[in-house]
Amino acid sequence: MTAELRTIHYVEDDEDIAEIAVMTLQELGNFDVTHCSSGQSAIEAYDRVAPQIVLMDVMMPLMDGPETMTRLLRSYGSRCAPVIFMTAKAQAHEQAAYREMGALEVILKPFNPMTLCNDINEIWRLKHAA
Repeated sequence: MTAELRTIHYVEDDEDIAEIAVMTLQELGNFDVTHCSSGQSAIEAYDRVAPQIVLMDVMMPLMDGPETMTRLLRSYGSRCAPVIFMTAKAQAHEQAAYREMGALEVILKPFNPMTLCNDINEIWRLKHAA
């Protein structure tokens, strides 16, 4: 049996979205959340955070979500926490491409703050813990 999900490394460059998501994850989900506003800062903080899961925006300046995930996987290999992308890119082929490159799942933006924690827990339970 896999441990309960507690630690989330959240990567989002839009401060308004980040504020809502962090508050939701902490208050409704009781998660330990570390927020980084860029792919580079997420990589730099990864060891300190030691996340169980990485929740990451796809479209970010300088280093997007897929590139950040690729760099994390290159650095940590099988020890890398699974990645869930959050994106407004809702086309089925785009979502499939993220999964094919290694993302655990894709959550569409705009996300529902009332269901976000349950969505993440369900993804964790069904896809990671199985």
